[in-house]
Amino acid sequence: SFVDCVSVRQWKVYKTISKPSAKLTHVALCLDFLVRVRCVMGSLMGMEWYCFAALGILTAFLSFLMDLSVAKLLRAHQWLYSQLEGHCLLQFLCWTLYPVSLSALSTSFSQSICPFSAGSGVPEVRTILSGVDMPHYLSLTNLFAKYVGLICTLAAGSTVFLGKVGPFVHLSTMVGAYLNQLCTVLRGEKERTEGAMLVVAAAVGVASCFGAPISGVLFSVEVMSSHFALKDYCPCFFAAACGALTFHLLSMWSGEQETLQALFQTSFSEDLPFYPLEILVFAILGLLCGAGSCVYLFCHRWILLFIKTNKILIKVLSTEKALYSAMVVFLLASVTFPLSAGQYMASKLTIKQLLSSLLDSRQWTSQSHNASVVLQPNLCPWSEWIPSGNPYLTLGFFLFMKLWMLVLACTLPLPAGYFMPVFIYGAAIGRLFGEGLAFVSLNGVYLDQDRNPINPGGYALAGAAAFSGAVTHTLSPALLALELTGQSTHAAPILLATLVANALARSGQRPSFYDALSISKKLPHLPSLLKVCPRLSSVPIGKVLGPGGPVLERTAGPTEVQQVLNTCSQTQIPVR
Repeated sequence: SFVDCVSVRQWKVYKTISKPSAKLTHVALCLDFLVRVRCVMGSLMGMEWYCFAALGILTAFLSFLMDLSVAKLLRAHQWLYSQLEGHCLLQFLCWTLYPVSLSALSTSFSQSICPFSAGSGVPEVRTILSGVDMPHYLSLTNLFAKYVGLICTLAAGSTVFLGKVGPFVHLSTMVGAYLNQLCTVLRGEKERTEGAMLVVAAAVGVASCFGAPISGVLFSVEVMSSHFALKDYCPCFFAAACGALTFHLLSMWSGEQETLQALFQTSFSEDLPFYPLEILVFAILGLLCGAGSCVYLFCHRWILLFIKTNKILIKVLSTEKALYSAMVVFLLASVTFPLSAGQYMASKLTIKQLLSSLLDSRQWTSQSHNASVVLQPNLCPWSEWIPSGNPYLTLGFFLFMKLWMLVLACTLPLPAGYFMPVFIYGAAIGRLFGEGLAFVSLNGVYLDQDRNPINPGGYALAGAAAFSGAVTHTLSPALLALELTGQSTHAAPILLATLVANALARSGQRPSFYDALSISKKLPHLPSLLKVCPRLSSVPIGKVLGPGGPVLERTAGPTEVQQVLNTCSQTQIPVR
């Protein structure tokens, strides 16, 4: 570039007219080398592409460091709980006070450093991309507070049952905003435009959480649909691929993965993954997940409205946010205590173990009769789902309890994500549906005993994509389910179930999960015209535009021009 050439020329002139010392000579050589490297890099590829790559690598490193910290904290909790075996009261205190302390620390730390760090962050990113100036949501203090607070939230485990996808999208946009400033300085520009970088950062946030670049880009397109430009496709895929590759390489370095493989590796049969008639059954599962999403969204909107209107909660949340978080988490932890109701909810499993066990291809109804398997919970995490030998009771109780517990956890004023819990909840719906279908098939109702049995893990995967897609009004969870497991054989039924669930969830013009958060927080957003005025599609365009004024033809003569000027009061007259 011109600035780089001028810098090199000025440095050569400086070297000829000055006689620096030996130490300054080494510094000058280093600066000369850096300037030349900058010129070469700028000539090969624009500086913004290096910033896109740096965005993916930095975000993946932050995601890996967060997972590593959370895993150590969770292992510490499990070790302490196991050391207190035989002391019921001490185990109860350990089970409840550990997540209570972490949740209170997350709330107090994030609120004291930056009050804007609580919540998901996706509605705020959408608002920023729409053109609203919100500098506090992209500040360095918000980045630090949200990152530390999210680690404490995730370390509370499945007791609180919250994830990291939404907050990490927000964290990625903060990193992208600062990298955009650096890119502007390197290019020598005075004005900076960070819209493209923030859209790319939204895709990188999802890709760095799961190592799924394609679904990350699709999520960015769907959630930021009114602000996405076609020119951002290539930067999004490039940065998301860099982030996903870095995340997998760091996982290999830590020993969690042996090679570049899916995050939740499954073992579905590829010879006959599903029967042709099961396509209709997957569609029925989509209807079930769509109906369940409507119930969940209704409860979520109701609890948000209740929080905003209840005088006692308004006073507590305005002055004692940490106390409110401690009380709610203590209630949730008491319910999930493994020696009480928690044994019927697989409460000892972490978020990753819950999803891995639900995606297991084996039928729990047939495995529950094998006593040797039940006695080895460390080797078979899914054995936590059959403490009484009946997985239907455990799955049904899990779905009933986690519905209101997840809705209640959404009110906590701390950094937290809500996509992964919804994804796991949908997997539990699909697992219960698949186990029931497998039980029917084992009794020979419509399948021969010699043929392959029903795979309940496939229904769990379809239920996870359908339910989470219906809650967020997106189709990217269908692709995310395939990238997480590497099961391309179930692409058609998963997409069908997600489409059916989305159709049912959108039927009543209900707002999505993120739209409900934007409405509750009174954030500026672009509502759908059909939701505001359902009859807009049948309104004639003439009623909207109104009567047109006079128009001059290009071949008009002086008489026509004078006549229009005498009869028209407008300052401008169109010519065609």
